[in-house]
Amino acid sequence: MKIIKKTLKWFLYFLLIPLSYLLVSLLFASITIDRKAATSSEEKSIYLSTNGVHLDIVIPKENLDPLLLKDLLNTATDHYLSFGWGDENFYVNTPTWGDLTFSNAFRALFLKSSTLLHVTRYSAVRTEWVEVKVSASELQKLNTYIHQTFTRTTNGSNILLENQGYSSLDNFYKSNGSYSCFNTCNSWVNVGFKESGIKSCLWTPFDFGLLNKHE
Repeated sequence: MKIIKKTLKWFLYFLLIPLSYLLVSLLFASITIDRKAATSSEEKSIYLSTNGVHLDIVIPKENLDPLLLKDLLNTATDHYLSFGWGDENFYVNTPTWGDLTFSNAFRALFLKSSTLLHVTRYSAVRTEWVEVKVSASELQKLNTYIHQTFTRTTNGSNILLENQGYSSLDNFYKSNGSYSCFNTCNSWVNVGFKESGIKSCLWTPFDFGLLNKHE
């Protein structure tokens, strides 16, 4: 009987951890960090894109800082570039949700690991993207935030992973930071918005936290 009670107690403890995480996540995601006063009346469009779980920041190529754009593969027909950040092992070995394994998910959420920036190129706006209006100064800060996420060689060049894209329109680059359940792909986007003065969440590990602020 004592063994059963002890087992039940530990089961409840373990159950409490994910429940607490979910409750804190929902609470913090509901807290809005309002947009800071814009220093310019000029507004430009950026976009939020999601695959249902993972957020990307989409920026028109004409609005990308030359320092950010210069080392990114692109062609004349690419007019929008999206940026997503995440765990390297998960990105490379889980191209579709059908490839998801418990091992890959566990390593991404709980073990320190290297990360990548995923850059995808588009020729036109997608109807499912969520438009976000930003000032010129906010846009510049967001460009700087993304630029500083790339890991670079000693001569300042991005580090491209050869032949690792999902298609001919995307590429992976080495990036800074370590992914975890507290620092997710969506947290990375949210921090970028927060540091740029754009409306954001206090913290969110989920895509809907930030999407709800801008839809």
